Amino acid sequence: MTEIRTRIAPSPTGDPHVGTAYIALFNRCFAHSKGGKFVLRIEDTDQLRSTERSEQDILDSLRWLGLHWDEGPDTGGDAGPYRQSERSEIYETHIQDLLKKGHAFRCFCSPERLDRLRKQQMAEKQPLGYDGHCLSLTEDEVEKKLAAGENHVIRMKKPESGECQFNDLLRGEVSIAWSQIDMQVLIKSDGLPTYHFANVVDDHLMGITHVIRGEEWINSVPKHVLLYEYFGWQAPVFCHMPLLRNPDKSKLSKRKNPTSINYYQDMGYLPEAVVNYLGMMGWSMPDGREVFDVEAMTKAFDIERVSLGGPIFDIQKLDWLNGVYLRESLSEEQFAERFIAWATADEKLQRVIPLIQQRVEKFSDVVELAGLFISGVIELSPEKFKHKVLSQEQIVKILQFALWRLESLTAWDRDAIESCLQDLAQTMEIKIRDFLFPLFIAISGKAVSTSVIDSIAILGLDVSRARIRHGIDVLGGVSKKAAKRLENEYRAFG
Repeated sequence: MTEIRTRIAPSPTGDPHVGTAYIALFNRCFAHSKGGKFVLRIEDTDQLRSTERSEQDILDSLRWLGLHWDEGPDTGGDAGPYRQSERSEIYETHIQDLLKKGHAFRCFCSPERLDRLRKQQMAEKQPLGYDGHCLSLTEDEVEKKLAAGENHVIRMKKPESGECQFNDLLRGEVSIAWSQIDMQVLIKSDGLPTYHFANVVDDHLMGITHVIRGEEWINSVPKHVLLYEYFGWQAPVFCHMPLLRNPDKSKLSKRKNPTSINYYQDMGYLPEAVVNYLGMMGWSMPDGREVFDVEAMTKAFDIERVSLGGPIFDIQKLDWLNGVYLRESLSEEQFAERFIAWATADEKLQRVIPLIQQRVEKFSDVVELAGLFISGVIELSPEKFKHKVLSQEQIVKILQFALWRLESLTAWDRDAIESCLQDLAQTMEIKIRDFLFPLFIAISGKAVSTSVIDSIAILGLDVSRARIRHGIDVLGGVSKKAAKRLENEYRAFG
């Protein structure tokens, strides 16, 4: 009997997302419920955006949730390497195979030509996609272009008519017209594979039997099915999970909800409560109970119990569930131990002491000064933001621009934070003292507190982001029209 093998394949290009944990949980439960293996693979072919720090964050956050994997870049296994950046020779061998069989071709079209093509298709309301311009090149013409060192990509050929039909474990038979599918780039001009090519090659060579992923990938299945056919491989079983949603039914996004797993860790949620809540996203225990751990979920797991309705990720419901764990699952001793471990995590207390020691006269003063570092979202009001120089519109702009600038930082430390905020204040032609005022309020709830730069550095991006966004909301928020205007103005800064 074939061993069931599933995988999670995150890209290390940003914060570890709760959506990644959600998909990882269901992959792990499915595989382990059938005595199979759960694999973690790092898809780091985007060399410009992939970072070691992001990879480590992903591994640490999934471990924090208790979602351990059987094979991966840190645990090893027989199907490695488990980082795509270490599999270049494998991809080269397989792309040459497709070229020899005539299933792929070299495309020398310039970005300018492709841009013109796209604009023309949009103007004529035609389907967007590559027009096959380089399919007519002869072998001699291709060789001459290669000898001249012309940049090119390698694309996949596709049928001109008909439909791709495949079965989805949750949705049944699905049909997508080939006219809706592009001649996908398989190898980029830098020689690295695209997601679609590496994904299929890796899934096959790693023996993945079931691909369980978010529903945003449904329209990519024809590209993957075609590659399996071109290679002569058996395609895995596809299962597309419903996307997590905000309370307003929109796709879960960091603009409306905290999406980083780090945020929930920094805010003092218990990992068992978070993973329990993720397990309730579109799925339920047969006996209807709402409090359960990963092992109980695995024993009772049936993928057919997944509901296709977009599950709502509701922070208030998570707060309730976390409260149940805190009150009913922990003894008083365990509560104390877990609280102390959270409050002093990453030497947080040692970093705070230098900021407050010179400001106190007795230990009881510490609570008020240090409270902002172990608090959640600060209680705010529009009155707190009133300033003698800045208008409310300027304050909202400062908060929004500061948030975008902080989100763009690749290194998170005091010097980097100070430098980026000073640069932004100078660009906006606002005195640094006035510029920092709204941030003082949003971060600490007070006009005067410990250094706001140090506070942001210690709190981290996720909590700082939540507090700044809360400040913007307290001031009335930003409409879609205003957001567009602010984005254009921000981009103009360069």
